[in-house]
Amino acid sequence: MRILTLFVRHGSAKYGQALSELDAFYQRRLPTVTRDTLIVDNAPGAPAGQEGSVELIQGSNRSWEFSAWDEGLAHLGPRSWSYDLVHLVTSAFGELYTRYIERFDPPLLEQIAGRGAATGHIDYYGEPVEVLGYTGQSWVRSAFFFIPPAELQTLGSLVTIDDRRRFFSGDPRAPFRPDAPLSEQYQRYIHDWLTGAGTGQGVTWHSRFELDAKTLPFYENKALAMLNEQLLAIRLRWQGCELVDTTWLATELARRKQSREKLLFPHWRVQLAQRDTDPVPRR
Repeated sequence: MRILTLFVRHGSAKYGQALSELDAFYQRRLPTVTRDTLIVDNAPGAPAGQEGSVELIQGSNRSWEFSAWDEGLAHLGPRSWSYDLVHLVTSAFGELYTRYIERFDPPLLEQIAGRGAATGHIDYYGEPVEVLGYTGQSWVRSAFFFIPPAELQTLGSLVTIDDRRRFFSGDPRAPFRPDAPLSEQYQRYIHDWLTGAGTGQGVTWHSRFELDAKTLPFYENKALAMLNEQLLAIRLRWQGCELVDTTWLATELARRKQSREKLLFPHWRVQLAQRDTDPVPRR
Protein backbone atom coordinates (compact mmCIF):
# COMPACT_ATOMS: atom_id res chain seq x y z
CA MET A 1 0.00 0.00 0.00
CA ARG A 2 1.25 3.48 -0.92
CA ILE A 3 0.29 6.44 1.26
CA LEU A 4 0.81 10.14 0.67
CA THR A 5 1.04 12.10 3.93
CA LEU A 6 0.17 15.80 3.71
CA PHE A 7 1.39 17.24 7.00
CA VAL A 8 0.29 20.79 7.83
CA ARG A 9 1.87 22.96 10.49
CA HIS A 10 2.29 26.63 11.40
CA GLY A 11 5.98 26.70 12.20
CA SER A 12 7.53 24.36 14.72
CA ALA A 13 7.47 26.42 17.92
CA LYS A 14 4.18 24.74 18.88
CA TYR A 15 3.80 20.97 18.47
CA GLY A 16 7.48 20.82 17.61
CA GLN A 17 7.61 17.04 18.08
CA ALA A 18 4.57 16.32 15.92
CA LEU A 19 6.48 15.22 12.82
CA SER A 20 8.68 12.81 14.74
CA GLU A 21 5.61 11.51 16.57
CA LEU A 22 3.95 10.95 13.20
CA ASP A 23 7.00 9.00 12.00
CA ALA A 24 6.81 6.91 15.18
CA PHE A 25 3.13 6.18 14.46
CA TYR A 26 4.00 4.82 11.03
CA GLN A 27 6.83 2.70 12.40
CA ARG A 28 4.57 1.35 15.13
CA ARG A 29 1.25 0.85 13.32
CA LEU A 30 2.01 0.83 9.57
CA PRO A 31 5.58 -0.45 9.20
CA THR A 32 4.95 -2.22 5.89
CA VAL A 33 3.41 0.67 3.93
CA THR A 34 5.30 2.80 1.43
CA ARG A 35 4.95 6.43 2.44
CA ASP A 36 5.87 9.79 0.96
CA THR A 37 5.44 12.96 3.00
CA LEU A 38 4.95 16.58 2.00
CA ILE A 39 5.11 19.29 4.68
CA VAL A 40 3.00 22.39 4.10
CA ASP A 41 4.09 25.10 6.53
CA ASN A 42 1.60 27.94 6.95
CA ALA A 43 3.96 30.14 8.98
CA PRO A 44 4.97 33.42 7.28
CA GLY A 45 8.38 33.10 5.69
CA ALA A 46 8.56 29.33 6.05
CA PRO A 47 11.49 28.18 3.91
CA ALA A 48 10.55 25.93 1.01
CA GLY A 49 12.88 23.12 0.08
CA GLN A 50 13.88 20.09 2.13
CA GLU A 51 13.62 19.31 5.82
CA GLY A 52 15.89 16.34 6.10
CA SER A 53 14.61 13.93 3.47
CA VAL A 54 11.11 15.46 3.39
CA GLU A 55 9.95 18.10 0.89
CA LEU A 56 8.54 21.29 2.38
CA ILE A 57 6.46 24.00 0.71
CA GLN A 58 5.07 27.23 2.12
CA GLY A 59 1.32 27.49 2.63
CA SER A 60 -0.72 30.66 2.41
CA ASN A 61 -2.63 30.04 5.67
CA ARG A 62 -5.62 31.50 3.84
CA SER A 63 -7.94 28.86 5.29
CA TRP A 64 -5.63 27.12 7.74
CA GLU A 65 -5.15 23.39 7.08
CA PHE A 66 -7.85 23.23 4.42
CA SER A 67 -6.13 25.63 2.03
CA ALA A 68 -2.76 24.06 2.91
CA TRP A 69 -4.00 20.65 1.77
CA ASP A 70 -5.30 22.21 -1.43
CA GLU A 71 -1.89 23.79 -2.00
CA GLY A 72 -0.10 20.53 -1.30
CA LEU A 73 -2.25 18.64 -3.77
CA ALA A 74 -1.80 21.38 -6.38
CA HIS A 75 1.96 21.22 -5.88
CA LEU A 76 2.01 17.46 -6.44
CA GLY A 77 -0.41 17.53 -9.37
CA PRO A 78 -1.06 14.15 -11.04
CA ARG A 79 1.45 12.44 -8.75
CA SER A 80 -1.21 12.17 -6.02
CA TRP A 81 -3.14 9.69 -8.19
CA SER A 82 -0.39 7.10 -7.77
CA TYR A 83 -1.21 6.57 -4.08
CA ASP A 84 -3.77 4.26 -2.53
CA LEU A 85 -4.61 6.75 0.23
CA VAL A 86 -3.89 10.32 1.21
CA HIS A 87 -3.27 10.92 4.90
CA LEU A 88 -4.42 14.41 5.85
CA VAL A 89 -2.86 15.38 9.17
CA THR A 90 -2.07 18.52 11.16
CA SER A 91 0.60 19.11 13.77
CA ALA A 92 -2.13 19.22 16.46
CA PHE A 93 -3.14 15.59 15.90
CA GLY A 94 -1.91 14.63 19.38
CA GLU A 95 -4.39 16.92 21.18
CA LEU A 96 -7.74 15.96 22.73
CA TYR A 97 -8.93 12.39 22.17
CA THR A 98 -6.24 10.27 20.50
CA ARG A 99 -6.96 6.61 21.33
CA TYR A 100 -8.42 6.02 17.87
CA ILE A 101 -4.97 6.61 16.34
CA GLU A 102 -3.76 3.29 17.73
CA ARG A 103 -6.53 1.49 15.79
CA PHE A 104 -5.06 2.15 12.35
CA ASP A 105 -3.32 -0.80 10.70
CA PRO A 106 -2.99 -2.17 7.14
CA PRO A 107 -6.14 -4.38 7.21
CA LEU A 108 -8.20 -1.42 8.40
CA LEU A 109 -6.90 0.90 5.69
CA GLU A 110 -7.44 -1.79 3.05
CA GLN A 111 -11.14 -1.45 3.84
CA ILE A 112 -10.99 2.18 2.65
CA ALA A 113 -8.49 2.13 -0.25
CA GLY A 114 -10.17 2.20 -3.64
CA ARG A 115 -13.62 2.87 -2.19
CA GLY A 116 -15.82 5.91 -1.76
CA ALA A 117 -14.99 6.26 1.92
CA ALA A 118 -12.73 8.06 4.38
CA THR A 119 -11.78 7.03 7.90
CA GLY A 120 -10.89 8.94 11.03
CA HIS A 121 -12.47 9.85 14.34
CA ILE A 122 -16.11 10.90 13.99
CA ASP A 123 -17.15 13.74 16.29
CA TYR A 124 -20.73 14.92 16.68
CA TYR A 125 -22.97 17.55 18.23
CA GLY A 126 -25.91 16.79 20.48
CA GLU A 127 -28.25 18.44 17.97
CA PRO A 128 -28.11 19.00 14.21
CA VAL A 129 -26.74 22.34 12.99
CA GLU A 130 -27.29 24.33 9.82
CA VAL A 131 -24.78 26.25 7.72
CA LEU A 132 -25.26 27.66 4.21
CA GLY A 133 -28.59 25.84 4.04
CA TYR A 134 -27.06 22.43 4.75
CA THR A 135 -27.78 20.36 7.85
CA GLY A 136 -25.17 18.28 9.62
CA GLN A 137 -24.44 16.82 13.02
CA SER A 138 -21.26 14.75 12.73
CA TRP A 139 -17.92 15.10 10.99
CA VAL A 140 -14.54 13.43 10.69
CA ARG A 141 -11.86 15.10 12.79
CA SER A 142 -9.66 16.94 10.29
CA ALA A 143 -6.45 16.59 12.30
CA PHE A 144 -5.87 12.96 11.25
CA PHE A 145 -7.76 10.97 8.61
CA PHE A 146 -7.24 8.86 5.50
CA ILE A 147 -9.05 9.24 2.18
CA PRO A 148 -8.52 7.90 -1.35
CA PRO A 149 -7.12 10.46 -3.80
CA ALA A 150 -10.10 10.03 -6.13
CA GLU A 151 -12.40 11.44 -3.45
CA LEU A 152 -10.21 14.51 -3.12
CA GLN A 153 -10.17 14.97 -6.88
CA THR A 154 -13.96 14.75 -6.97
CA LEU A 155 -14.25 17.22 -4.10
CA GLY A 156 -12.18 19.81 -5.94
CA SER A 157 -11.19 21.86 -2.89
CA LEU A 158 -11.17 21.18 0.82
CA VAL A 159 -12.07 24.84 1.43
CA THR A 160 -15.79 25.63 1.40
CA ILE A 161 -15.78 29.06 3.08
CA ASP A 162 -12.94 31.54 2.77
CA ASP A 163 -14.88 34.81 3.01
CA ARG A 164 -15.72 35.75 6.60
CA ARG A 165 -17.84 38.78 5.70
CA ARG A 166 -21.07 36.76 5.47
CA PHE A 167 -20.60 35.38 8.97
CA PHE A 168 -18.95 37.85 11.33
CA SER A 169 -20.00 41.24 12.65
CA GLY A 170 -16.59 42.56 13.74
CA ASP A 171 -17.99 43.10 17.25
CA PRO A 172 -16.64 40.77 19.99
CA ARG A 173 -19.80 41.37 22.04
CA ALA A 174 -21.89 39.70 19.30
CA PRO A 175 -19.38 38.08 16.91
CA PHE A 176 -21.83 36.64 14.39
CA ARG A 177 -23.87 38.75 11.99
CA PRO A 178 -27.65 38.67 12.64
CA ASP A 179 -28.12 37.38 9.09
CA ALA A 180 -25.21 34.90 9.15
CA PRO A 181 -26.14 31.73 7.22
CA LEU A 182 -25.80 29.38 10.19
CA SER A 183 -28.23 28.36 12.88
CA GLU A 184 -28.29 29.91 16.33
CA GLN A 185 -27.54 26.50 17.81
CA TYR A 186 -24.41 26.24 15.70
CA GLN A 187 -23.33 29.72 16.79
CA ARG A 188 -23.71 28.64 20.42
CA TYR A 189 -21.72 25.45 19.86
CA ILE A 190 -18.87 27.37 18.23
CA HIS A 191 -18.82 30.11 20.86
CA ASP A 192 -18.98 27.71 23.81
CA TRP A 193 -16.26 25.49 22.34
CA LEU A 194 -13.84 28.36 21.78
CA THR A 195 -14.49 30.39 24.90
CA GLY A 196 -16.47 28.35 27.41
CA ALA A 197 -17.35 24.95 28.78
CA GLY A 198 -17.58 23.10 25.48
CA THR A 199 -20.62 21.73 23.67
CA GLY A 200 -22.30 19.93 26.56
CA GLN A 201 -20.50 16.61 26.10
CA GLY A 202 -18.03 16.87 28.96
CA VAL A 203 -15.05 17.92 26.81
CA THR A 204 -13.41 21.34 26.58
CA TRP A 205 -11.01 22.70 23.98
CA HIS A 206 -7.37 22.80 25.04
CA SER A 207 -6.88 26.42 23.85
CA ARG A 208 -10.07 28.22 24.88
CA PHE A 209 -9.76 31.95 25.52
CA GLU A 210 -11.64 35.11 26.43
CA LEU A 211 -13.15 36.88 23.44
CA ASP A 212 -12.31 40.58 23.12
CA ALA A 213 -11.16 42.96 20.40
CA LYS A 214 -7.63 41.55 20.53
CA THR A 215 -8.64 37.90 20.18
CA LEU A 216 -11.49 38.49 17.70
CA PRO A 217 -9.40 37.75 14.54
CA PHE A 218 -8.30 34.38 15.98
CA TYR A 219 -11.88 33.65 17.01
CA GLU A 220 -13.10 34.25 13.48
CA ASN A 221 -10.31 32.15 11.93
CA LYS A 222 -10.94 29.23 14.26
CA ALA A 223 -14.70 29.46 13.74
CA LEU A 224 -14.15 29.36 9.97
CA ALA A 225 -12.00 26.26 10.41
CA MET A 226 -14.81 24.60 12.37
CA LEU A 227 -17.29 25.52 9.64
CA ASN A 228 -15.00 24.17 6.92
CA GLU A 229 -14.57 20.94 8.89
CA GLN A 230 -18.34 20.43 9.16
CA LEU A 231 -18.91 21.37 5.53
CA LEU A 232 -16.15 19.01 4.40
CA ALA A 233 -18.09 16.14 5.95
CA ILE A 234 -21.34 17.34 4.39
CA ARG A 235 -19.79 17.68 0.92
CA LEU A 236 -18.06 14.31 1.08
CA ARG A 237 -21.32 12.61 1.99
CA TRP A 238 -23.13 14.46 -0.78
CA GLN A 239 -20.68 13.11 -3.34
CA GLY A 240 -21.17 9.57 -2.04
CA CYS A 241 -18.07 9.30 0.15
CA GLU A 242 -18.95 7.49 3.36
CA LEU A 243 -17.34 8.61 6.61
CA VAL A 244 -16.17 5.66 8.68
CA ASP A 245 -15.29 5.91 12.34
CA THR A 246 -11.90 4.27 12.85
CA THR A 247 -12.78 2.82 16.25
CA TRP A 248 -15.97 1.25 14.87
CA LEU A 249 -14.10 -0.20 11.90
CA ALA A 250 -11.39 -1.66 14.12
CA THR A 251 -14.07 -3.07 16.44
CA GLU A 252 -15.89 -4.70 13.54
CA LEU A 253 -12.72 -6.16 12.03
CA ALA A 254 -11.72 -7.62 15.39
CA ARG A 255 -15.15 -9.19 15.73
CA ARG A 256 -14.76 -10.73 12.29
CA LYS A 257 -11.20 -11.90 13.06
CA GLN A 258 -9.60 -9.37 10.67
CA SER A 259 -11.56 -10.74 7.70
CA ARG A 260 -10.56 -9.22 4.36
CA GLU A 261 -14.18 -9.21 3.23
CA LYS A 262 -15.25 -5.69 2.30
CA LEU A 263 -17.61 -4.38 4.97
CA LEU A 264 -20.73 -2.33 4.53
CA PHE A 265 -20.64 0.94 6.41
CA PRO A 266 -23.77 1.78 8.47
CA HIS A 267 -25.07 5.21 9.48
CA TRP A 268 -22.62 7.18 11.61
CA ARG A 269 -24.83 6.91 14.70
CA VAL A 270 -24.91 3.12 14.39
CA GLN A 271 -21.13 3.12 14.08
CA LEU A 272 -20.73 5.18 17.24
CA ALA A 273 -23.18 2.98 19.13
CA GLN A 274 -21.36 -0.21 18.13
CA ARG A 275 -17.73 0.83 18.68
CA ASP A 276 -16.10 -0.84 21.66
CA THR A 277 -14.64 2.38 23.15
CA ASP A 278 -16.70 5.44 24.07
CA PRO A 279 -19.88 4.22 22.37
CA VAL A 280 -22.71 6.70 21.82
CA PRO A 281 -26.24 5.33 22.44
CA ARG A 282 -28.55 5.14 19.45
CA ARG A 283 -31.55 7.42 19.37
